[in-house]
Amino acid sequence: MARTILACLRIHAHNRIMTSHPDPAEQTPSLFELYLGFAQISVSAFGGALPWARRILVDQRGWMDPEDFASTLALCQFLPGPNVVNLSIAFGRRLHGWAGALAAVFGLMAAPVVIILTLGGLYLRFGQIGSLKGMFAALGAAAGGLVVATAAQMAVPLIRKTPMTAVPIIVAGFVLAGLLRWPLPAVMAVLAPVGLLLARRRRT
Repeated sequence: MARTILACLRIHAHNRIMTSHPDPAEQTPSLFELYLGFAQISVSAFGGALPWARRILVDQRGWMDPEDFASTLALCQFLPGPNVVNLSIAFGRRLHGWAGALAAVFGLMAAPVVIILTLGGLYLRFGQIGSLKGMFAALGAAAGGLVVATAAQMAVPLIRKTPMTAVPIIVAGFVLAGLLRWPLPAVMAVLAPVGLLLARRRRT
């Protein structure tokens, strides 16, 4: 039953993000600007790309508003693959079709591939140095802090707009995933239908 629900939600998510269109009043970035924007995300993305994706797409470049970013990311989580990669494909295709999707993905992936291959080679040679292990532990803590801060930034607009719907879902997600250690597919299978039902009741 859970797999059937997730499959239906993934189909709905795919159709939603691939057929939606940007606000014509907003300035649409060119293919090169789209590539540079996601390249900026990739080279800035210490601690994971999600915090920097929101900062650059929403706060710096203004290509998405906070609600659009949160809803698009939520839909991308139903699709297989890394969330930020899915987001780049969905956003790029929304603006410029498949050419935009390719520009966004290449911008997101090109620099990290080169950097990680270089750093991987260096780590194989120098990774056993004691001071480096302590540095990596500190970097992990900082990365966790960035993820928490981004989650809070994404939650605030939703709570302000629909507090009676958003707050119970956020709390339930934290309890199920953070405290009870449920796997993400199980959490989504439980909370997604509940969220859809609450949103429908609020509209009617």
